[in-house]
Amino acid sequence: MHLSDEELLDFDTGALDDWDEARARAALGGEDGALYRNHLHIALHLDRWAEAEGRRTDTDARYRAGYTQALADMAAFLRQTYYLPGGD
Repeated sequence: MHLSDEELLDFDTGALDDWDEARARAALGGEDGALYRNHLHIALHLDRWAEAEGRRTDTDARYRAGYTQALADMAAFLRQTYYLPGGD
């Protein structure tokens, strides 16, 4: 699936503790732009996974909440450029 940079950056940033749009756009235009685009694609998949896990009824609610929070946190870290070379 090919998404434009605008589509890849179209997500709710309200829950991100360290969102910096200028940093994200610089990453897209930098030497690791392809890697960051890959991270943004992975974050989309993690979002879908978290949504699916949240709908499950065959697991303990506390386990499910922790699992979906971990997936959401991972997506947030990827979006905030933490896993790029030189990221925090």
